[in-house]
Amino acid sequence: MELKLNRPICFFDLETTGIDVARDRIVEISIVKVYPNGNKESRTWLVNPTIPIPAQATAVHGISNEKVAHEPTFKELAPQIHAMIKDADLAGFNSDRFDIPLLAEELLRAEVDFDMKNRVSVDVQTIFHKKEERTLSAAYKFYCNQTLENAHSAEADTLATYEILKAQLERYPDLPNDMKALSEFTTRKKAVDFAGFIALDDQGREIFTFGKHKGALVEEVFDKEPGYFGWIQGAEFPLYTKKVLTGIKLRKLNTKL
Repeated sequence: MELKLNRPICFFDLETTGIDVARDRIVEISIVKVYPNGNKESRTWLVNPTIPIPAQATAVHGISNEKVAHEPTFKELAPQIHAMIKDADLAGFNSDRFDIPLLAEELLRAEVDFDMKNRVSVDVQTIFHKKEERTLSAAYKFYCNQTLENAHSAEADTLATYEILKAQLERYPDLPNDMKALSEFTTRKKAVDFAGFIALDDQGREIFTFGKHKGALVEEVFDKEPGYFGWIQGAEFPLYTKKVLTGIKLRKLNTKL
């Protein structure tokens, strides 16, 4: 089943130096952009992460320090990548919890002001886990009856994810062929930042989900303990989390003016 789209959607996958969103870097990114008329374009880039690739990461995706030594850095590639995704919704496999947060970090490091305000995301893994509870390779076999060759190649994983979503729509009549509805179906929690340090309470207000202020309203914490904002900005929190908190702080200051 082909996707019903009102705007383009970019399926993408990352290979990285590790799984720490705040510290690790992208070593390969592949994007398949699908347009409402069914046209597609795809790009895959190897990326010099500017930090060493651990041996355990190379063992997973096969990308070594030598392989990317002369490749462009993410900062050099950021304008091309952002141009490809800026008008599109996003989709991937485990993308809500990992790929989108890490991509956002890399874009912000490259001084590209990325956010999700005017787009939705569809996490194909969540559909799979809610329906079948398996891995990407098993999902590809289950839904498409094909063996995933070159697993942990960003390009192979990206194309497989796109094919899986189409097959999921065929298999489950109750799944809406609409990206906003699919985004709501695949959203695990009402997080404000990608990493989940800030969420929304039942009244739609931002609250902290960690530490000594867990469950407390962000605005109230900033009122009672002004230094907490500065501490977060100076600590090793994801850049997108800091961006969200800065927005909340500025919003509160503006309401006082």
